[in-house]
Amino acid sequence: MKLKNIMLGAMSAIITLAAASCSNIDEDERLIYVKPADVGRAVLIEDFTGQKCVNCPTGTEAINAMVETYGEENVIAVGIHSGPLGYKGTKKKVGLMTDTGNEYYNKWDSEKKIGQPWALFNRSAAPNANINTWITYVKDLISKKAKLSIGVTNAYDEASRTLTTDIEARGTDGTTVGKLQVWLIEDGIVALQMMPDGSSNDDYVHNHVFRAAVNGTWGEDVTVKEGEATNKQYTYTLPENWNAENVSVVAFVYSDNGVEQTVKKAIVAKQE
Repeated sequence: MKLKNIMLGAMSAIITLAAASCSNIDEDERLIYVKPADVGRAVLIEDFTGQKCVNCPTGTEAINAMVETYGEENVIAVGIHSGPLGYKGTKKKVGLMTDTGNEYYNKWDSEKKIGQPWALFNRSAAPNANINTWITYVKDLISKKAKLSIGVTNAYDEASRTLTTDIEARGTDGTTVGKLQVWLIEDGIVALQMMPDGSSNDDYVHNHVFRAAVNGTWGEDVTVKEGEATNKQYTYTLPENWNAENVSVVAFVYSDNGVEQTVKKAIVAKQE
């Protein structure tokens, strides 16, 4: 019994000493900050294209090759039908040009002197119309690290055709002050396209077509701090002529330095 009392006393002393030693540590020294892991920066290609543009299919082929090489999670293309070679369509023919797309076009080519197709790469340089140099932009940008990561969670209600999308931007390096932009794009649209040989192809398949800006033409202000998350939620009702199974959300954060990070997520999960 005496041995048991001695052991209990010793254990109590150890606990008391441990508690005392902990109490002597300053509050700000008890937790060690662990910096978030680095994340790669995906490349957003804004392809300013048009259905009446004979050279645009060649630009699309170049972009598709880059997506194939680096993966669609790393190279995210958006075809913005706009400008003088865009097509609004008729009652019988589908047109893919949008007013919002034209607003983007006019921001970077207000005098319409560049000639289509041309593209922006993470908005880090001037518009580029030389298709042969596009790969060099992607190679350079894809090697850089991002200051934040973006997560997208989509819930689509087929009956009401309503999409609810939750966006989380989480800082990984410093504080980013910029804008969050959320777009909808659609694949697999069969519509008119003028071809490089001058012919007209009514069965051309258009992919990653810009459809709408969910949170306004230029997005909304956000501040994303290192180690913290900024969350936003949006709802959008899809028009009847959109194929929901081919629609994706493209979300990105951009600042005066260009696009800081971007991500693409289908609104309907693909069946395995």
